Amino acid sequence: MASISFEFGGLELALLPEKAVWIEQLSVLLIADLHFGKAAHFRKSGIPIPEKVHDQDYIQLNSLLSSHSPKQVYFLGDLFHSSWNDQWETLLLFFGQFPNSTFHLVVGNHDILPAEKYLNTSLQVYRNAVVLESFLLSHEPTTPPLGLLNICGHIHPGILLKGKAKQSIRIPCFHYSEDILVLPSFGNFTGLFLINGKKTDYVWGIAEERVIPILS
Repeated sequence: MASISFEFGGLELALLPEKAVWIEQLSVLLIADLHFGKAAHFRKSGIPIPEKVHDQDYIQLNSLLSSHSPKQVYFLGDLFHSSWNDQWETLLLFFGQFPNSTFHLVVGNHDILPAEKYLNTSLQVYRNAVVLESFLLSHEPTTPPLGLLNICGHIHPGILLKGKAKQSIRIPCFHYSEDILVLPSFGNFTGLFLINGKKTDYVWGIAEERVIPILS
């Protein structure tokens, strides 16, 4: 799979087609907006969404963790979509398969589980943004202090590509603007928010297992 490198503060960020960021010098993996448990949340509301919609997310996450063996994994919000359901226990069992990785959660607006649910788990939880080297990790975009890059999620950025004969396709993307890098939503059971990048922005789309420059 073809990634694209992005450098900031002397550190190289690999933008991965799996919709994640890998910082090899720190052995850190960054992922945003997984939204596990969303299908069960819909079923509780009477909408028959099968749990299999999350299967591909688990497969892709397992592949990332197995191939990179990160020391630290930061989830930039919306790890679990809703109030408790049995998929929370499935997620914790999944994390248990990777004892050499430390998992961190920067809480997002959908992470509404009570604090006690995080006790005695492998997750280290932060209610506010976290500074990691030259990066300010948050869920929602926030203007970082001078010299830092804000890496975040929440937006679920996407870009509309137009072709001949009025053909068009929407694809997820990474969006960089004014020292803010927004990650695409990792979860497949999420929508896209189409962005309109400025001339000074950078946009990298994800298509056919490749990260491709759209605007730079």
